[in-house]
Amino acid sequence: MRIQTGFEIVYDCPEATPMLLTLSVHPSRRDDLETPDWLQTSPAVDVRQYLDGFGNIVSRVMAPAGRFTLSSGFVVRDSGLVDVLSPGARQIPVADLPDDTIVYLLGSRYCETDRLSDLAWSLFQDTAPGWERVQAIVDHVHDHVRFDYQQTRATKGAFETWEEGQGVCRDYAHLAIAFCRCMNIPARYCTGYLGDIGVPIVGVMDFSAWMEVWLDGGWHTFDPRNNIPRIGRVLIARGRDATDVAIANTFGPARLASFKVISYDLPEAA
Repeated sequence: MRIQTGFEIVYDCPEATPMLLTLSVHPSRRDDLETPDWLQTSPAVDVRQYLDGFGNIVSRVMAPAGRFTLSSGFVVRDSGLVDVLSPGARQIPVADLPDDTIVYLLGSRYCETDRLSDLAWSLFQDTAPGWERVQAIVDHVHDHVRFDYQQTRATKGAFETWEEGQGVCRDYAHLAIAFCRCMNIPARYCTGYLGDIGVPIVGVMDFSAWMEVWLDGGWHTFDPRNNIPRIGRVLIARGRDATDVAIANTFGPARLASFKVISYDLPEAA
């Protein structure tokens, strides 16, 4: 499968503003690129990239005063298969977890395990450890939270999502991640492209959030917002929560003027 993917994001900056941008396709998908994934700016400025501590590509730019546009458009190849299901995957005891998974057991900015631990155990202690427990968590979050673009905010964490019962895909992911961590299952936040491929078009395209959990020696994809296997995920970044993978960190005033994301399947090349 070939997927046309890209974005255009426009800021109005009253003054020159440094920015950190997490908008490039994750290194694990770079070999799948059919055309280059170049970050373009208008006006043109220098773009310097580095790998952050989670292995994501981060771009550094100095946005000039005035209107500043970020864009990219590229084709990526995908298997066309739905998310892999592994219902027999076992939960690994904490003492036996690899060192690099431990950080994904800890509470973080948007995943307040200290505030949700008692609730998590009351809800999920009777479920079978492993895949069944994670799926129970995902089912519960999917049913508990109502999707509503108008009912989220940059400061909203998992605990508030639980209390309010509404939010967007990042809120679903944060709550499910927090519950998994409370149940001693490493879970990490993922962001990327997920077009309406193989499913009805449900609204305006945006970047999507989902999660990966460590079971049986590997990371497995779960999607609390959609809660069905999907086609065509294109990963941008992974981290503890949305703090680590924000599409933009601006170090000065910058007003978002417009935002557009695309991701759709293309005919096979002749």
